[in-house]
Amino acid sequence: MTTQRSRANRLLPPQGMLSILVFVMMYVAGSLTPLRAQSLRMPPHEKLVLKNGLTVLLLEKHGVPLIDISTIVKAGAVVDPAGQEGLATVTAELLRKGTKTRTAQQFSADLDYFGGTFEGEATSDYTLVNAEFLTKDLARGLELYSDALLHPTFPEDETTKLLAQSADAIRAAKDDPQSVAIPYYCGYLYGTHPYGRSPSGDEISLTKIRRDDVAKFYEANYTPSNTIIAIAGEFSIDEMKSKLEQTFGSWPARTVKAESIPPVTPSKGKRLLLVDKPDASQVYFAIGNTGASATDPDRVAIRVVNTIFGGRFTSELNEALRVESGYTYGAESFFDDRKMPGPFAIFSFTKNETTTPAIDLALQVLEKLHKDGVTEAQLKSAKSYIKGQFPPNIETSRQLARIIASHEFYGLGDDEINQLDAHVDAVTPEIARQVIQKHFPAENLVFVLIGKTSAVGPAVKKYAQTQDTRPISDPGFWPAPAASKK
Repeated sequence: MTTQRSRANRLLPPQGMLSILVFVMMYVAGSLTPLRAQSLRMPPHEKLVLKNGLTVLLLEKHGVPLIDISTIVKAGAVVDPAGQEGLATVTAELLRKGTKTRTAQQFSADLDYFGGTFEGEATSDYTLVNAEFLTKDLARGLELYSDALLHPTFPEDETTKLLAQSADAIRAAKDDPQSVAIPYYCGYLYGTHPYGRSPSGDEISLTKIRRDDVAKFYEANYTPSNTIIAIAGEFSIDEMKSKLEQTFGSWPARTVKAESIPPVTPSKGKRLLLVDKPDASQVYFAIGNTGASATDPDRVAIRVVNTIFGGRFTSELNEALRVESGYTYGAESFFDDRKMPGPFAIFSFTKNETTTPAIDLALQVLEKLHKDGVTEAQLKSAKSYIKGQFPPNIETSRQLARIIASHEFYGLGDDEINQLDAHVDAVTPEIARQVIQKHFPAENLVFVLIGKTSAVGPAVKKYAQTQDTRPISDPGFWPAPAASKK
């Protein structure tokens, strides 16, 4: 995005702000849109590693005089200390709030002077720091960007203010269940696993972060060898190499503690969390289990099948829950591909009185998928849809910078884009059936509902033997002191 999102919005499934369906599809932080065909190839780009260990990716794209920088620091919410969830995000947001040569106000004024943008945020797997400016402002833009990345000071007053604003934003977001449904779902699905943490933190964890914690997180993780800088746009590669060497070559190399993400274990049996919002007239629900990783060999086939099941407006889920029954304005399913298997969820909302009919119908569509698989006609339609949807996702220098950065982080190559036709066309009904059995949960399901307990609580008990409840007013997402087994 070209502007910074609020902390409350970052609680939402992060891509798109037009409808709840788009919220969910865009929650896939770090995941890539299905990749495009042999006729559409990834533009050539170069990779170099500076002497201090910094990885640099350069992609020339002429025609629009813009330069976009997308930097990945290999430290996201998974490395937040327990009890200080949100630290990676707070650190990224504070980069522009004061440096050794600029106050927060001076940084904003300098950025506004030449119409540039700068934003920092954390996903589960990594921190992302983006910038954009005109080619004619390369020198000023690069100097300002590097000042924030290399010389932040994390002023005490700015840190205190941001932490207070962030906690207030989370409390406010809980007035709108769609804003927090996925954090509750991930928290309940993953429990104490790092993937259960909300990158934004919560009302408790943010109060436990201090300025020194931010500075220590920065020192431990913002190092050349732990960083990927991808630049795309209208520039000369030779000139850019020289400028980057001058700008980042003196960044001191430091050893980074190797952080490994624990293995992900799918949830067994059926579990249900009901988050009580006493004034709610609707119920928001997510149903699923752990899904696939960003490098899963089945990732393209999963994308094809999910397009049919719940990944587009004409999907089986949306047809059943919106078009045919009128239970909701939209129903969707998504896979959030991460370094380890991220969440898979069916996501929708409905009136209190149609809660069980809507959930029953969603489960029936899932059961039908397992029983009948998909047809050749459905595959043909989904394949055409995927190929047609991709081109707008690699049109701008911003998109290209982010793609090559995330590819580098996950160890993916250009064939993710260049060989889409071969990958998509290879999906047959039999391959689809295997993918359904392996990656779309049937018996082992996690349910998370946000709604009025007095209205829907008794009716939803049938879905799971293990049930938990908690008021939405309780701080945090899961687990929480108020949670109780039923």
